[in-house]
Amino acid sequence: MPSTITVDIADLKVTKEPGAELVTYSLGSCIGIAIWDPQVLIGGMLHYMLADSTISPTKAELKPAMFADTGIPLLFKSAYELGAVKERLVVKVAGGSKLFETSDNMDIGKYNYIAMRKIFWGNGVLINSEHTGGAISRTMRLNVQTGFCSIENRKMGKVGI
Repeated sequence: MPSTITVDIADLKVTKEPGAELVTYSLGSCIGIAIWDPQVLIGGMLHYMLADSTISPTKAELKPAMFADTGIPLLFKSAYELGAVKERLVVKVAGGSKLFETSDNMDIGKYNYIAMRKIFWGNGVLINSEHTGGAISRTMRLNVQTGFCSIENRKMGKVGI
């Protein structure tokens, strides 16, 4: 029976378990990144909280998945180690919400999204689909067998991206 692999906040998981489902909950201002290689059926998911690890190098060393600049490279490297190939990866992104009314310089979701885009741009990574922004919390799921990625919350139900 296929397993459900939970990706916690400030965490990442990569698997090639047939039929496994990766899931992360509570994507508010955080960003969830799902990657999938359709040829070797490897899937990975990252749930990062903040854009820049220089605000806490100690935390970044202990929990690299907490930050975009340390978590994103680790996600991709972990997938490559299992046999994924960059050029085949399907990349899906969710989160980056602004759940509370704050000034623009405190829009963590926006900064998290911009940091990810800069890292992707600098490394030639394209996003195949995304469900970002707004003022909602999301759950993200990736089926490692099929590559189907869904986003859900109480207001909108479940949608594929």
